[in-house]
Amino acid sequence: MDNLTHSLVGALLGQAGLKKKTGLAMPALIVGANLPDVDAACFFWLEGAEHLGFRRGITHGPPAMVLLPLILAGLLYGFDRWQASRGKRPEDRLPVNFKWLFLLSFIGCLTHPALDWLNVYGIRLLEPFSSQWFYGDTLFIIDVWLWALMGLATWFSLRREKRGGDWKRPARVAIAVALAYIGVNGFISDRATQIDHPVYAFDENIASPVPLAFWKREVIVPSNREIFNGWAMRIYDPFAQDRWTQPDDFPVEPCLSASEIAARYPDNSQLAAFMKWSRVPFVEVRDGKAILRDARFYDPRARDNFSVTVPLGDMGTDCILE
Repeated sequence: MDNLTHSLVGALLGQAGLKKKTGLAMPALIVGANLPDVDAACFFWLEGAEHLGFRRGITHGPPAMVLLPLILAGLLYGFDRWQASRGKRPEDRLPVNFKWLFLLSFIGCLTHPALDWLNVYGIRLLEPFSSQWFYGDTLFIIDVWLWALMGLATWFSLRREKRGGDWKRPARVAIAVALAYIGVNGFISDRATQIDHPVYAFDENIASPVPLAFWKREVIVPSNREIFNGWAMRIYDPFAQDRWTQPDDFPVEPCLSASEIAARYPDNSQLAAFMKWSRVPFVEVRDGKAILRDARFYDPRARDNFSVTVPLGDMGTDCILE
């Protein structure tokens, strides 16, 4: 999920009452909820699609869920001591307890992979012990409805706190509503995948949430490759008659699969990273080149996103499907 969502989750947990456990509890929760995204620093040393095979891995796995909170708690504890030694520690700050700082940092960090799992991008929950991707297919990566719910609840809770009212209740209610909202979306995604194509056979249907219209799904249906080397798409709307659709400018694919092309370029780090990350790889041929894309993020208006291009060479295009 986006970092605003992660931050709001941390803030809501604090407003639900956890911020009274120790001084600097809110920074522990909010920063902890974002900390696994420290892997975004890979953009400084990785090029092109290489970041796809690195993100949501090592910093989202079990060892990181212990080490990152420990580092954060240590930094916050040291910051409090540093302020105290300089006589600049705020008088209204609660006493800082290292055990509680670690526990709250740990809780904040745990919410991060839980949320990241909910979208189609996926997450490698078991790194470094396993590189398997896990997918929740439940929420779009930026959910404005969660923004509105959690943002308003946080504001209302803070407002009540200033006025001396019951400030914990709005946050707790918002957490319950958010969990219910996630559950409803999970149910919609499950229903959306229970479809059959009238012609082709498929291995696994993927329900991809769309922006704003949380009740709709783009259902991606990867083929079993014995029938059709590619994918199709269907729009699922529980309030309307669903139907099979294909994006405008739907790509024409060669009979060679993405894995066959990847095998031709074993030393291409960009291609290796793409294949490690891709869930529904397919090939588009243009100007003598093979462009590998992923159906989850195919957008004809932004052709260079989430793709790798290699020369087609002698692989040819004699068997292009019409």
